[in-house]
Amino acid sequence: MVVPGLGATLGIFGSGIWIIPLLLGTISYYRYDRVDPESKPIDQQNLLPEYDFIVIGGGSAGAVVANRLTENPKVNVLLLEAGPDENEVTDVPSLAAYLQLSNLDWSYKTEPSNTACLGMVNNRCNWPRGKVLGGSSVLNYMIYVRGNKNDFDHWGQLGNPGWDYKSVLPYFLKSEDNRNPYLARSPYHARGGYLTVQEAPWHTPLVAAFVEAGTEIGYENRDINGEKQTGYMIAQGTIRRGSRCSTAKAFLRPIRLRPNFHLALNAFVTKIEIDPKTKRAWGVEFVRHNRKQVIRARREVILSAGAINSPQILMLSGVGPRDHLEAMGIPVIKNLPVGNNLMDHLGFGGLTFVLDKPVSILQNRLQAAAATTEYVLNERGKGGLEGIAFVKTPYANQSLDWPDIQFHMAPASINSDSGAQVWKILGLKPELYKEMYGPIQDTYTWTIMPLLLRPRSRGWVRLQSKNPFVAPIMNPNYYDDPLDMLTMIEGAKIALQTANAKVFKQFGSRLYQKPLPNCKHLKFLSDEYLECGIRTISMTIYHQSGTTKMGPEWDDTAVVDPRLKVYGIHGLRVIDASIMPQVVSGNTNAAVIMIGEKGADLIKEDWR
Repeated sequence: MVVPGLGATLGIFGSGIWIIPLLLGTISYYRYDRVDPESKPIDQQNLLPEYDFIVIGGGSAGAVVANRLTENPKVNVLLLEAGPDENEVTDVPSLAAYLQLSNLDWSYKTEPSNTACLGMVNNRCNWPRGKVLGGSSVLNYMIYVRGNKNDFDHWGQLGNPGWDYKSVLPYFLKSEDNRNPYLARSPYHARGGYLTVQEAPWHTPLVAAFVEAGTEIGYENRDINGEKQTGYMIAQGTIRRGSRCSTAKAFLRPIRLRPNFHLALNAFVTKIEIDPKTKRAWGVEFVRHNRKQVIRARREVILSAGAINSPQILMLSGVGPRDHLEAMGIPVIKNLPVGNNLMDHLGFGGLTFVLDKPVSILQNRLQAAAATTEYVLNERGKGGLEGIAFVKTPYANQSLDWPDIQFHMAPASINSDSGAQVWKILGLKPELYKEMYGPIQDTYTWTIMPLLLRPRSRGWVRLQSKNPFVAPIMNPNYYDDPLDMLTMIEGAKIALQTANAKVFKQFGSRLYQKPLPNCKHLKFLSDEYLECGIRTISMTIYHQSGTTKMGPEWDDTAVVDPRLKVYGIHGLRVIDASIMPQVVSGNTNAAVIMIGEKGADLIKEDWR
């Protein structure tokens, strides 16, 4: 999901491109080299012909797996990452939007749709995915939300022992180094892990009003990662000293000197080598520096390439739906429903509220030098998403603490960068942006984005070509199930109720009432209008998951077993967001890190 106005927070793009090198040099001098004691990971050029374990993908899960497996000095691990390392820009929370459509992004697009993404060019939503060490934890907005305890209990009830909430909570705690004092004694938080979690050191007064508005309409201010989830909270994020704490920074920089750890950057995996007779994964084929290489795995290949790339690599390797692989001319080694069960959290980005007071982020009103000084010297990097809430619509089970809508509150909107970048990142049609947001380009605004937590609709990933360098086909099938849309409409109504709370009157806050051009034939704010808006300003929240579903042996929709082993293939596991049988009720990054922690322990147990 794009949070409009984030790139504007330092003011560098609106104040002239000439200042970028100066600011980045300042950031590098003070923060990247002097403040951060951890050096960058070593990009190993001379690789061994064989390793005990080969991990494909250095993202949110793969970085964790590589760290934990190399704790045993008797095994060696190769981590293959298709992209480069992080840089100075990725460290700055407020520049997150500008990483999208860069060389650090796979820059995927969904298939054209007539049910969602209607405001986007060719009705295709952009799907940013991290092509960089640290994966999408480098591109995301750093929100730390674990999901609901009922999510994990449901995973267990589906036939996945060891994945219930009681079993997975220790793995969340294992990673966490929570630096918020008011959570220090909570049994739901921990100190001393690799991953730094805390509130952003700077935020606008709007977020306090957002939390107060929640109490005004009947919700509690609570720790949404604690005992109960339903409620409002100032967001916590993977932030360290004002900078982004990606999984690369958290889990890989500290192990850079372990002799049993090798990292290969810019290593594009093209295939997992699987013996068709023994059905054993014995190695990985990849291209690096324009040269194809094959390296053997003595024990296991671990696929942690994410919910798009993991199914793509499996299908390229002969593991997937028989009919599809045969149609692509790929020999079938194992017929499995790879690429099915695709889920995502889709948000509605069309609720914009204008302000009379200058309490939100607006690019043209920020001073570049002052903001940069705050970041590099005072560790007060500005975030984007400031408030999080979980609410129940009438379609939720009222007897359970299992909300069905999440809110992301941001002190900016699509207009807040004055048309510099955000609409392009979203893929909005230029004429829609001009008509809808042109009139408020220089206006202080904020937004609440409702998102559907547990979509019933399912999509799919398929190969477009057996050429591994051609992106796969991604069809999320948004709103295929009518209940998904009905739930979102009710979620939008609760968002409007929140924004209409008395506490916001002090800022002169009010809904921007210009109707979307393709929806203006409908009564403004009617259910029909809200449905049209939800289908038009459709914003991915980056939470693609489920495409190599975990399930018991009797589940014919499962690809991996509860120990994350690929059915019918020896020496091959998947450890990433794609194993989720149902997407968690919240931002997925924390849950993927947990999957990495638990997956690494499963490997250790199986190899004693």
